[in-house]
Amino acid sequence: MVAANRYPTEPLKLWKKAKELREQYYINYARAHDKGGLRWSGSAWALDAIPTAFGDDVYSLTGEPYAAAISADRKFAKQCMDAAESVGFARDLCAYMRTYWGAMHLNKYLFGGEYPKPDFIFQTQICCSHSKWYQHVARVEKVPAFFLDVGVGPYKDLTEDRLSYVASQLHEGIEFVEQATGRKCDDERLIRAVRNEMRSTSLWAEICNLNKAVPAPLDEKTMYSLYVLSTLHKSSQWCVDFHEELLDEVKDRVSRGIAAVPNERCRIMTDSQPPWAFLKIFRYLEQFGAVAIGSIYTFGLEGIWETKPDGSWGARTLPWEKGIEMRTREQALRQYADWSLSKPLFQGFFDPEIKTEQMKTIAKEWKVDGVMLHLNRGCEGTSMGIMENRLGLAETGIPVMSYEGNMGDDREFDEVRSMARVDAFMEQLGLRKLAA
Repeated sequence: MVAANRYPTEPLKLWKKAKELREQYYINYARAHDKGGLRWSGSAWALDAIPTAFGDDVYSLTGEPYAAAISADRKFAKQCMDAAESVGFARDLCAYMRTYWGAMHLNKYLFGGEYPKPDFIFQTQICCSHSKWYQHVARVEKVPAFFLDVGVGPYKDLTEDRLSYVASQLHEGIEFVEQATGRKCDDERLIRAVRNEMRSTSLWAEICNLNKAVPAPLDEKTMYSLYVLSTLHKSSQWCVDFHEELLDEVKDRVSRGIAAVPNERCRIMTDSQPPWAFLKIFRYLEQFGAVAIGSIYTFGLEGIWETKPDGSWGARTLPWEKGIEMRTREQALRQYADWSLSKPLFQGFFDPEIKTEQMKTIAKEWKVDGVMLHLNRGCEGTSMGIMENRLGLAETGIPVMSYEGNMGDDREFDEVRSMARVDAFMEQLGLRKLAA
């Protein structure tokens, strides 16, 4: 007997455009020098409005999404891991870092040709691996590097001195790029880039907020291909424009009751990066009528949030909507520092209890029935305190399961065992596979 769909569904209209933008990003980076442009590399958390202020022909290669893309290609990922280990790097280091290093040492670019050497490094330091990652790149490629320290404690404890410390580094970062490139910072372009980044990250939070609807208009596997655009170049105009279009489409899906999973009858929250080579685990959930609505990782890696007056979680209000001016470099950089330091995923690096409370908020407001925690050996940062998170969620009565793996090294993921754990968890939630 075939199970009837409870809700209408349809493909995301912007899906093709999202893929095209991502592909063009990697092409632009590889070909930048052909047009007299510049290339820089750093993490997805690098405050990229600074390099963006130096011209429309300045292109980035953000390390984590690039390494995640490699991870989906299991053969090339294995080659990269082997290459990193062959030059002496331990297998228990950040999987993204090892993958990036391996591709660099192999001199191979995932999208064809040789590895495109950056002209400079512009990196933000929050994770224990971030600076060491690009310190090695800078040494091997013999390029100048700048490291921005944002490890000033949780946002709730932010002081004027801590904010000034980060803002002053942004001024130093501008001086660094000027010296590294021979170009001058365009303050008008800088302010526009800061505004674009704030708009992109606030829009992503608005989009994720719409997943509170039942049925959920988006599933997390799809969301991975959408949030990634902010990890590539969130201060760009194309990124803002795409998020505005996406917000309109998701609002339309909610108004018409369009579901990501037509048989939705259970809502799951996840955590940390997924095992990229085994994303089919999300499609497997759908066989039970379960939809992964998102996670603090998906929502807060690039989305910027705040607690609203009614106590709910929502997209952070843009500074200019509160009458805060950004007409000078000083004003823009100070607001930029404050905005970036409020990033939800930063907070768990300082105190697992903050992350636990964030997860409780998502569980309540997104109507979560169960939680799946990825004990991700590939990322020390997002997995730090994860068992404390588990205990905190379990104390509220939310069913929680965990499975071991690695977001970038498929040797660390046992597919059969993980699927068996999912089966047991679905049974715990009272769910059986729906008839096909």
